Amino acid sequence: MKLYTYFRSSAAYRVRIALALKGIAYDAAPVHLLRNGGEQLGDAYRAINPAGLVPALEVDGNVIGQSLAIIEYLEETYPQPPLLPATPMQRARVRALALTVAADTHPLGNLRVLKHLTGPLGVTEEVKLGWQQHWLRTGLSALESLLADDSRTGCYSHGDTPTLADCCLVPQVFGAQRFGIDMAPYPAIMRIHAACAELPAFQQAHPSQQPDAE
Repeated sequence: MKLYTYFRSSAAYRVRIALALKGIAYDAAPVHLLRNGGEQLGDAYRAINPAGLVPALEVDGNVIGQSLAIIEYLEETYPQPPLLPATPMQRARVRALALTVAADTHPLGNLRVLKHLTGPLGVTEEVKLGWQQHWLRTGLSALESLLADDSRTGCYSHGDTPTLADCCLVPQVFGAQRFGIDMAPYPAIMRIHAACAELPAFQQAHPSQQPDAE
């Protein structure tokens, strides 16, 4: 099993957390998103993942793209410990929390979106940062409400064991802090983030612990 990854990629970070929580061994294949114009855009990597995005997981000659699809595959093939809860309604809630990050928030600050803003659209670095911070705050505010106002939230995003939702929450906090977001308005998120940070799996998956960390 080989994971094409980049240490600062939030999407790759999600998958690394899931792999670590499940205790799955893998080979890391770093793909530098900035070097030489972005290694993910080169022919060699596009032959592996035509979308030109990380992560991608290669298993027995097959390649899976998209972080949530990869984690769902891991859940089906390595069911213990589970990252999705037992009932359909509980699973729906966890997936909704995860998608609040992975679909509604993260894509608007993705590298290729930001490069389009400063490239073809010609916005300044200051405007670009304002764009990032606006959508980060919008997404974090929604996630905070979903977590703080629901009795199903426990020590973690759903109950008292880590789930798919936490695999998404922790990297999003890392990205928000990296881009200067004040996290004080999001106490439920930060409480969960602190609980996750105590677990070896989350520590192992952190960007600073990756072989390509700078």
